Amino acid sequence: MQFIKPGINIDFIGKRKIAFFFSLVMIFISIGTLVLNKGPRYGIDFAGGTLVQVKFEGSVAIDQIKSGLQSLEMAVSSVQQFGVTEDNEYLIRTDTIPSAMDDQSEKIERSLEEATGISVEIRRVEMVGPQVGKDLREKALFAMFYALLFITVYISGRFELKWAKSGIVAAAIMGAVYLLSLLNVSVPFLMLAALIVSLVIFWFFEFKYAMGAIVALIHDVTITIGIFSIFDKEFTLPIIAALLTIIGYSLNDTIIVFDRIRENLRKYHKDPMTTIVNKSINETLSRTILTSLTTLVVVFALFVLGGGIIHDFSFALMVGILIGTYSSIYVASPILLAWQSRRK
Repeated sequence: MQFIKPGINIDFIGKRKIAFFFSLVMIFISIGTLVLNKGPRYGIDFAGGTLVQVKFEGSVAIDQIKSGLQSLEMAVSSVQQFGVTEDNEYLIRTDTIPSAMDDQSEKIERSLEEATGISVEIRRVEMVGPQVGKDLREKALFAMFYALLFITVYISGRFELKWAKSGIVAAAIMGAVYLLSLLNVSVPFLMLAALIVSLVIFWFFEFKYAMGAIVALIHDVTITIGIFSIFDKEFTLPIIAALLTIIGYSLNDTIIVFDRIRENLRKYHKDPMTTIVNKSINETLSRTILTSLTTLVVVFALFVLGGGIIHDFSFALMVGILIGTYSSIYVASPILLAWQSRRK
């Protein structure tokens, strides 16, 4: 299927400064929001505590639910509606973990029925200890960081034939991160420092294709997390899965563009680098738009029809696909032009 006619010549590279400015604004807003909110709003998976999902047979007010729980002396952190309004389902979050949850479930059920006068059903109970939540947070950060390092090895090997050099660099960084983690260094700060050092090393060793891909992926993940913080959505394990999916999707799109750039560098080696990069983006534009649109249709269907359980997961994918498509055109490819300016 041909979505865009051959020979189209949109000046994407000519607008790269505007795109860089837009990306920087989005990143600053994302980081600023995270700083103001003191990080993402962690769900039970990462924060620890107890989550109880309840379903009422009729309509109730959140204040009635809270008043019913006060008699149990539960440290309720939040009560929010779950799913559509007609379902009358609510999520109750507490910072404590009852020793006997079976007995506690019966107490919650009786207390809520007395406070609201409506029959209630306990649909789901989840408990995560604080130490388990901390371990899950750290493992999630390690997963995303190591994924980026492995991507560096793959990109450098495929496009620049630097398998050995990139492998040694990645192994050295991973070893340093592992040793520092054993010294009880704060994992979030360790990951941030390691990421900055990695980018400097990639620049020094001239992993130009890997540098473009990694910067684009960091751009995508940062903005996606920032949008979650802006909309005050929970950060849970399914969201980590969504971020890793976004990394894979955005990387695939970037590799298609990079592959065409490499081919055109051989065919049009006398042309300026700016012309070659812009031509390559235009030649892959039809494929990029079609892939993004078809994927968005499926994810949007999940977002609308999938229910509350995967609502945030599908929302993260929708944001990531849009940002990832944008970054493949306006972030990853223009990074290659920075190397041309550096060499000059």
